[in-house]
Amino acid sequence: MKRIAVLGLFAIACAPRTTLPLVQANDNRTASGTLRGDTLVVRLVVQMATWKPEADSARGIDVAAFAEDGHPPQVPAPLMRVRTGTTINAVVRNALTDSAITLYGLHTRPAERDDSLVLRPGDSVRVTFAAGQPGTYLYGAVLGKRDFDKGVEREQLGGAFVVDPVEGSPPDRVLVMNIWSEVIDSENGRNALTINGRSWPHDERYEVTTGDTIRWRVVNATNRSHPMHLHGFYYDVLSRGDSRSDTTYAPGDHRKVVTETMKEFSTMNMQWVPTRPGNWLFHCHIAYHVVPEAARLEPGPAAMHESMSDDPRLHMAGLVVGIAVRPAAEWRPASRQKPRAMRLFIQEAKSRDTIQRSLAFVLQRDGHPPAADSVEALSSVLVLTRDEPTDITVINRLKESSAIHWHGIELESWSDGVAGWSGDKQRAAPSIQPGDSFVAHLTLPRAGTFMYHTHMHDLEQLTSGLYGAILVLEPGERFDPASDHLFVVGENSRGTMLINGDSLSHRAVLRASATQRVRLVNIGPATTAEFLLVRDSMPVAWQAIAKDGAALPPHQATSRPATVKVRVGETFDFAWWPSPGSYRLMAGPPEKRVVVQEWIVQ
Repeated sequence: MKRIAVLGLFAIACAPRTTLPLVQANDNRTASGTLRGDTLVVRLVVQMATWKPEADSARGIDVAAFAEDGHPPQVPAPLMRVRTGTTINAVVRNALTDSAITLYGLHTRPAERDDSLVLRPGDSVRVTFAAGQPGTYLYGAVLGKRDFDKGVEREQLGGAFVVDPVEGSPPDRVLVMNIWSEVIDSENGRNALTINGRSWPHDERYEVTTGDTIRWRVVNATNRSHPMHLHGFYYDVLSRGDSRSDTTYAPGDHRKVVTETMKEFSTMNMQWVPTRPGNWLFHCHIAYHVVPEAARLEPGPAAMHESMSDDPRLHMAGLVVGIAVRPAAEWRPASRQKPRAMRLFIQEAKSRDTIQRSLAFVLQRDGHPPAADSVEALSSVLVLTRDEPTDITVINRLKESSAIHWHGIELESWSDGVAGWSGDKQRAAPSIQPGDSFVAHLTLPRAGTFMYHTHMHDLEQLTSGLYGAILVLEPGERFDPASDHLFVVGENSRGTMLINGDSLSHRAVLRASATQRVRLVNIGPATTAEFLLVRDSMPVAWQAIAKDGAALPPHQATSRPATVKVRVGETFDFAWWPSPGSYRLMAGPPEKRVVVQEWIVQ
């Protein structure tokens, strides 16, 4: 696939073949520099080094990396962490012999813009500045001018800059994302996508206990957006920032999400509490950033086969963090009485398209299983009820293994759907082999809009149709498609955006007296879908209801122009009260916007 090679278009010139120092993966536990009174003195150098983002025994890559003078080079760059009121006295030296560097982020916060400093080979500079306001920021360097291009992936030179309040911060961890890549040919690339200097499965495992409050400062030191998804739990977004400023939200304004998109060179302060034990994941939801065939230095011909492995060390790669939650002494599993039983089949129909497969999840709706070769344009919508225990038996009729992740659902780890990982050390959930089945135990604690999708052989199975929506209703509530409108964004193997499994627009008649609910879901591998609801080409207004299935607090459930960007792994719910007339729901970037739905309101 051409998508596999999108990370990077050229390599920098390597240093002469001498023995280079090894890069140390920076876990961001130790701050750099020496504190002298109220001044942090730090000496940094940018030099060539050999970085091994995967196994220590694997082949390394020669990169430019930051180091504290006299210490090993690090990726990400050494952690800068001080309390507000501190002055930073930093000396930076460019030890590269063939490239200038441009420094950014070494200035007082907040700032209207970055102070960019260019250092030619061999040059040094001293920078003195006050830390400024508390927050999570980033700093770093680029080779040459700071003229970022999606094809230039040399972002291992970024690091975290944290300013704590005078009284200090509660215990936390800092997670920094970096990218390095180069093109091999038109179909393949070498890619290092790392968190704290390592790519899955070679990165750190986080071990916590049920009831703990987990605080992470996440830094995107790359030139790409990353929708960061947490399995099994919601997390609160406490602040968002970048290299220049940080906005801390008041407690009532925290966003409760399962997926938060971090734009290029941005930061996030987040908090969550694990309430159920087992193994969980926090990862980027761009498929190309987490699969072996696209997120490894040496993908090799076996990567496609490894993507179907039960071994989580093989079928995932890149921007993935593993979390092992231990049960506290007082933890007890919730009881489940008389679960509702459902049967869901993984199916493939014969496709007339020589490139595109035709896969789907098909729900058994009566006493007879669906025909083995029957699929629908969009996998079956699962309509469930809040707090009703539900057991879904998933039967695999494919000739290959698969797995289902119940995205956004608060559930037990065993049922989460990551083969070889979900569960715990003693008992890990398997993939669903051809002809075999798996029972997922769900009890849905909140009503809302969710999704489910394959978590095995992601690129092919996802772009062939193995994804669907989950609607969780309040007890006694009925789903009425005449006033409850669901739009699920996907993508086929050619990169064409699909809505509800189709690329065609549709038309419907609505009643002006009825409240309309619009549910938007994006589970494509990479595409951001921008929706716009217009009347006579002018945007109308709708009211925000929920994000990622979590109801918004009243002061956030506001009326706003009917336009929204839905990024991968996100869901949004809106309410709309139309007056008579003709309306169009459109999707896509402004230059390629298409009509998804036309509504005639009478």
